Amino acid sequence: MSSRIVVVTGAFGVLGRAVADRFEAGGDRVARIDYAPAPAGAPSHHIGGVDISRLAAAEDAVAAITAELGNPSVLVNVAGGFIWQTLADGGPDDWQRMYMMNTLTAVTMCKLLAPTLAKADSAAIINIGAAAAAKADAGMGAYAASKAGVARLTESLAAELANQGVTVNAVLPTIIDTPTNRADMPDADFSQWVRPTDIAEVIYFLASPGARCITGASIPAARGTG
Repeated sequence: MSSRIVVVTGAFGVLGRAVADRFEAGGDRVARIDYAPAPAGAPSHHIGGVDISRLAAAEDAVAAITAELGNPSVLVNVAGGFIWQTLADGGPDDWQRMYMMNTLTAVTMCKLLAPTLAKADSAAIINIGAAAAAKADAGMGAYAASKAGVARLTESLAAELANQGVTVNAVLPTIIDTPTNRADMPDADFSQWVRPTDIAEVIYFLASPGARCITGASIPAARGTG
């Protein structure tokens, strides 16, 4: 594949970094966007401090990326968050926060970049969903509902863009092997968790010419290293 322009949201987190690094290793130019501050010394197309659930803020970031790098042909929506909280201990504010972090960030970026992607050759959108979206356990209601929204966005947008050369798919990880998850669950068997680099490989494939026949799919990423 020739060098592409790729946008990765949530790109300063563990999974986002792995995804962005994989595309760069393949020769692509990657714009990284995150709510977290950009690392010191990062290039100007690594944009931090952006709440992409807000349309105006996302528009500014997309405009800056396009002006510097050109028109993207791949969008990977990694941005999101997680809480474990029962309804008795939480409430509407927590559900709203999960909706903004997980669903609206993807909706906003898809809306802004879909018209540009439709002009590219072999364009792709890959969203990060969650295996929990299919069936929520105790304390997972707000998170699972927001990720179910990502699944429905993926399916609907795939149909909307079916005749415009843009594939839209989602990857559904189980527990991801990150330092935060290890600290939160120190007694777990980490070998059963999915490595960020393995998820990045799936995403990279879904953005490749070899995956042009796949769209509207929600692909589980559930196998660890054990």
